[in-house]
Amino acid sequence: MKILKKELSGNSKLSIVVASFSMYAYKELKKELENVEEVAFLFNKPLFTGKCSKEILESERNIFGSEFEAKIKSDLLQKKIARECADWIQKKVRFKSNVSGEIMPGFVAINGKAYTGIQDFTKVDLGAATGNNAYYPIVKTDETENSRYFLKMFDEIWNDTARTKDVTKEVLDRIAFLYNENSPEFLYFVILYKIFSEFLDDITEDKLPNEATGFKDSKIWNTLYQFQKDAAVAIVNKLEKYNGCILADSVGLGKTFTALAVVKYYESRNRSVLILCPKKLAENWNTYKSNYINNPLAADRLRYDVLFHTDLSRDHGNSNGLDLGRINWGNYDLVWRV
Repeated sequence: MKILKKELSGNSKLSIVVASFSMYAYKELKKELENVEEVAFLFNKPLFTGKCSKEILESERNIFGSEFEAKIKSDLLQKKIARECADWIQKKVRFKSNVSGEIMPGFVAINGKAYTGIQDFTKVDLGAATGNNAYYPIVKTDETENSRYFLKMFDEIWNDTARTKDVTKEVLDRIAFLYNENSPEFLYFVILYKIFSEFLDDITEDKLPNEATGFKDSKIWNTLYQFQKDAAVAIVNKLEKYNGCILADSVGLGKTFTALAVVKYYESRNRSVLILCPKKLAENWNTYKSNYINNPLAADRLRYDVLFHTDLSRDHGNSNGLDLGRINWGNYDLVWRV
């Protein structure tokens, strides 16, 4: 950090290749960066280009501060810093992203001198904050053939429109989120995303229910409210990924029908299902699988077995019409404990 502050001057031209940018690194070097002539900033990954992967999203989020800059983020100065940073970018900086797929090691070049080993333009990589690396091997190359090589390669890549894409507007738009006055509706959706983003990340397409089974045409599925349908899909995803799931909705939110939708899905795949419930609830669960006039789901022809929690400790006798001594417990594909 001290070296960069010393090197930066009013006529400096700054060329940077890194994986991410933090506005708090700008804040740390604000006095010096405001006086440079121009900054060419190249992301060595396709940031702000519409690419969506966990690695890219994490790097893009660094613009609001990395995980090691959390203390600064809690000082409630983000709006002021973001506005100042945006003003500086509009006057001095141009951002581009590497869209070629090539690996581009990070470096910073100032006035013909290159500093290699810098991975991100954050306070940590600039030496102004502590990260989780034991050390940061930054190497300085003076005005030699090596420095000229780095600058020559940078200029070639920077001017190659097939290998880079200008993302200055996208960076400015992202920073503007912090200082713009946002509508209550926008804030509501941001809160929802923050709450459920882990759930969304956890859902993978190959673990989602297979609609070819026709379970969405079932009576039970079309009886559910949307939140119950979402819960059923999430449960199937968890079962397929982790072989287990807990449905913990509050009383009155229809856990039984959500469970029956999951049961119907697995039965549509010709899987065997066992319901383990308290004995006092046996009539309810038996009704939903029987050809009774008071069964609202009779059209689905559910066929699961119903046993009681206490049956797990028994090895003989009859329970709910089943001979416990002859049950093939290992043949059940899904066990739902109520």
